Amino acid sequence: MMGLVNALPPLPDTIVADFNRIRAGFAETVGLRFVAIDYEQIVAEVEVGPHLLQPYGLVHGGVYSMIVETLSSVGAALNLAAFGRHALGLENSTSFLRAVRTGTLVGRATPLSRKKRSQVWEAEVRCEGQLVASGRVRCLGLEGEAAIAGEVVAFPWRAESGGNVADEPA
Repeated sequence: MMGLVNALPPLPDTIVADFNRIRAGFAETVGLRFVAIDYEQIVAEVEVGPHLLQPYGLVHGGVYSMIVETLSSVGAALNLAAFGRHALGLENSTSFLRAVRTGTLVGRATPLSRKKRSQVWEAEVRCEGQLVASGRVRCLGLEGEAAIAGEVVAFPWRAESGGNVADEPA
């Protein structure tokens, strides 16, 4: 495990901007913005707005689960990309600890186990400094040309190219 961590290449200074540029789907719709990215932690923010609330006026639990999943998966993907591998989330366990109606959600994910075949990341979500959700995500480390749901898995950020955002999937 330590060999994996010691073999990671340096990340470019543009890493946060690169990852904000390639956000997609739910994370982009919710408004998740990365604020810090390295091999040891992934940090992002989400401004609470009406589009994130359930009928009681509280942040929907799916938002917390998405933050935990996104940050953990990005952390695993970033670590595995250096070895030509991809991360695929297998399990997400998120606990909702405190109700939130307004504010800025700040998520931070850190690795518990980093191996080439599997990784486990733990995440906390805070609002105004208070812990509001926490979770763990287990990811599978896929070989570079693995196909999932009939298509080859592609991560649009390439560690081997110094972190360039790919125009086409690698």
